[in-house]
Amino acid sequence: MTEMLETDLPSFPMARECPMHPPAEYREIRKQEPVSRVRMPDGQIAWLVTGHELSRQLLADPRVSSDRLHPNFPLALTTEQRKAFQDNNRLNFRRSMIGLDAPQHGVHRKMLISEFSVRRIASMRPRIQEIVDQSIDDLLAAEQPADLVEHISLAVPSLVICELLGVPYEQRHGFHEWTRKLISRTTSGVERREAAEALNDFLDDLVTRKEQGEPTDDVIGRLIARNRETPVMTHEEIVGTAILLLIAGHETTANMISLGTVALLENPEQKAQIVADSSLLPSAIEEMLRYFTIVESATARVATADIELGGVTIRKDEGVIVSGLAADWDETVFEHPDQLDFTRGARHHVAFGYGVHQCLGQNLARLELEIVFETLFRRVPTLALAVPAADLPYKDDAGIYGIYRVPVHF
Repeated sequence: MTEMLETDLPSFPMARECPMHPPAEYREIRKQEPVSRVRMPDGQIAWLVTGHELSRQLLADPRVSSDRLHPNFPLALTTEQRKAFQDNNRLNFRRSMIGLDAPQHGVHRKMLISEFSVRRIASMRPRIQEIVDQSIDDLLAAEQPADLVEHISLAVPSLVICELLGVPYEQRHGFHEWTRKLISRTTSGVERREAAEALNDFLDDLVTRKEQGEPTDDVIGRLIARNRETPVMTHEEIVGTAILLLIAGHETTANMISLGTVALLENPEQKAQIVADSSLLPSAIEEMLRYFTIVESATARVATADIELGGVTIRKDEGVIVSGLAADWDETVFEHPDQLDFTRGARHHVAFGYGVHQCLGQNLARLELEIVFETLFRRVPTLALAVPAADLPYKDDAGIYGIYRVPVHF
């Protein structure tokens, strides 16, 4: 293995040449040096892990930390953006589970895990079906070409997560805009700070009102009630958890709906399979989750001790990025990864992460995707893109991949 000079290191994140495929460099890096060094936007040097098995090994290793306030944590931010995030004491998001380690992480996760169990989420199916049907009604009533993102991709998960958390849906436009600024790589440090503080204040006020009144029948209300019985979370940590769930609960699922719909429209044979037999949908969704693996930044870590991985030594306090996207296109695990294969059985993908920080809301995401795709293509069989897929406005904000708008006709 040839030692690469720091001045020659590739930059992370890497650009996609094809909107439906990972950066081309991932394949060569994975073959030649699956644990290699990269340069972050703020100039810091971090390790990039691109192999599937190596990624799972690292994410399950207790010697890595998710602490986003660690000075060497690999954030895909410029120096200005990083400072705005790490130095702002008003950002309760920094106190959410995503940045906690054991044992505190496990204590917080236990307070919420029953809310996202398979049984609890399955009980939401009738209501999610109603939301999807109403959203499709709105799409069909809209002037053509209509925007799938506005009427379906963003509308469905936003309403679902608002009802789940007890957040007023009529205020969705505010948190959509704040979230957009928070995750956009083009947002300045000042704009990012302002958006973060606005979202923080909005949910701080909501949590405060729920704490002062009778327990409400929603996730935040029940979390507050549990915390009264067994105090393990501060007010600020509950607010941070609410921010995490709100952002993760609508932004990621919205992008998967858009990308999955485009993929199915571009692959009519696969679309015909699930239209003819909806029992294929669960395996189709796992394959689409693998194929797109839209979130990369959530699996960044920092080493708390020296770690031997893939023939190299990651030193204590060095940052590590586990690229789930690169891992889920590992040819040694997924044959012909560039092909959508609904018979693949891709459940061992790492699109939801791996280890103790694996996505808490994955059962909800799967159910929303299943209901949206089944209902959309059953009710709107003539759905088609109004522009070529290659011309859609794709986005890759803060490691969350998606599409801004998807004009369709029917």
